[in-house]
Amino acid sequence: MYFKSRVVALVLAALVAIVTTAFLSLLPDSTPTVMLVAGLLSFAVTYLLVYVTFEFLVMKEIGEIYNVLNKMRKKDFSFIEEYDNGNSNHPLKRINQEIYKYGINRHREIEDLKKLEAFRREFLADVSHELKTPVFAAQGFVHTLLDGAIDDKKIRKKFLKRAAKSLDNLDSLIQDLLTLSQIETGEIKMHFEHFNIVSIAEEVIDQMESKAEDKNLTVRFDSAYETPIFVHADADRIYRVLTNLVSNAIKYTLEGGVQIGFEVKSEKVLVYVKDTGVGIPPEHLTRIFERFFRVEKSRSKEMGGTGLGLAIVKHILEAHNNKVSVISTVGKGSTFSFKLPIGQSAEEMEEELEEERLELESLGEDNR
Repeated sequence: MYFKSRVVALVLAALVAIVTTAFLSLLPDSTPTVMLVAGLLSFAVTYLLVYVTFEFLVMKEIGEIYNVLNKMRKKDFSFIEEYDNGNSNHPLKRINQEIYKYGINRHREIEDLKKLEAFRREFLADVSHELKTPVFAAQGFVHTLLDGAIDDKKIRKKFLKRAAKSLDNLDSLIQDLLTLSQIETGEIKMHFEHFNIVSIAEEVIDQMESKAEDKNLTVRFDSAYETPIFVHADADRIYRVLTNLVSNAIKYTLEGGVQIGFEVKSEKVLVYVKDTGVGIPPEHLTRIFERFFRVEKSRSKEMGGTGLGLAIVKHILEAHNNKVSVISTVGKGSTFSFKLPIGQSAEEMEEELEEERLELESLGEDNR
């Protein structure tokens, strides 16, 4: 690199010196001494200017560009940490910055692709495992019956019930997978409406009552809500969210109970589900909304469920431009919460429409 800079400087300096000397030779008062001094000075000045310009303003930046491209070719993106976000008026520096940006984007794309590939492999493994469990169970019961156990009425009924339960679990898993896929692809549209969230929660409590009683637990409101609380959301999907959260709370609560509560804050309604269960270790809090993730896989299998409940909760709330939060203490329980915009009752909407109608009528009269 230095050799090339010197060669360019020497060539250009020699040409300038020759031109300067030739020009001075045409003047009548010029002497050989003057032409020699002028030629040497022009050569020296031109050499220094060209050398400094090429070496520090051109060759250096070209060298940086070459180094970046060479590292990118070798898939070495360590240079990204040296990236300077500052803008420069130097064209080569701007080119270098664009290459830096390209390198950063390329690096991020590669990292994202690696994560997606890892997620795909893990997801396929989880789906295969989750599908295999109920299929193999039902298959085992059916083959046992076909091998001769069908003749025993007691065993036949028992095995058919177990096979039916395994197939029901398989159907639930498939339905949950379809629901997640439809939400992600936008096939399921959210139908926003104004509704009373307290009445939706009452329906969830009624549905989960028998499941809670089987474990000697209670599902109730954390306090009495004398007046309705209206929110603006998709009622069916929020019902699904509350059902999944309460079901999950019952599953991991050994004693005590589950509470549903609401807090009205400014233009939002905070909805929370609190339990007195086993709690979630801090290192798992960021992963509990992943598909098929279970804190304790063996215990979770015994407790049932598809492993997709919290993932569905997350996606439904994201479709509402919201997110679910969780606070948990091991051995004391967990609290899942989310916020919904405040809605209006039918009477409030009618009053608002009436006010708008009267306002339009008054504007029409003024225009006359």
